[in-house]
Amino acid sequence: MKKKLVVLTGAGISAESGLKTFRDSDGLWEGYDIEDVATPGAWHKNPGLVLEFYNYRRKNVLDAKPNAAHYGVAELEKDFDVTIITQNIDDLHERAGSSNVLHLHGEIFKMRSEKNEALIYEIKGDISLGDKADDGAQLRPHIVWFGEAVPMIEEALPIVQSADLFVVAGTSLVVYPAAGLVNYAPRPIPKFIVDKQIPYTSEVHNLITIEKPATEGVKELQQILKQFL
Repeated sequence: MKKKLVVLTGAGISAESGLKTFRDSDGLWEGYDIEDVATPGAWHKNPGLVLEFYNYRRKNVLDAKPNAAHYGVAELEKDFDVTIITQNIDDLHERAGSSNVLHLHGEIFKMRSEKNEALIYEIKGDISLGDKADDGAQLRPHIVWFGEAVPMIEEALPIVQSADLFVVAGTSLVVYPAAGLVNYAPRPIPKFIVDKQIPYTSEVHNLITIEKPATEGVKELQQILKQFL
């Protein structure tokens, strides 16, 4: 039976595909602060601007391509039972061939009713004001905005708790609640962090650090993991 490998990924794994984060751009988009385009308050104040922002981001993701880190993680399925828990809203893991991906913060190619979180639809183009869900409510991006709860964290916890090996790649472990997932991994199991700038993490037991960009780091990780087959 294959060992269960859980991989938590963040923005750093998609950055090398050209998908920048708010932190890369000083928290601004077209001169707008993050609070203006990615919060519930922004949606209530100016939904048209929020939709414009996410329509723009969707085009960025469509133009991006998976990089060596995405493909490297997908290749791990040959030897391990892999589950990816990602903070990213892009689909680059899926396009690289990963078959089991849990999106903590939503998905850029999905939309939902602003009143009923369970009414979720695939996006075929842009979302516009006046586009309605089946319940008559305005459609909004299926994204967890800053200040909103992260419902998928409840699904992620038992996955992490059942891991035989746990990897963190491309995240600085500062975005909660996702960053707290490492604390739910069983204490004795091997844990790996791959990031170009790894924070001080003395409280994480049995930790191996690979301080490199995701594409280089995942390649090194693949070699290290062979000893656990």
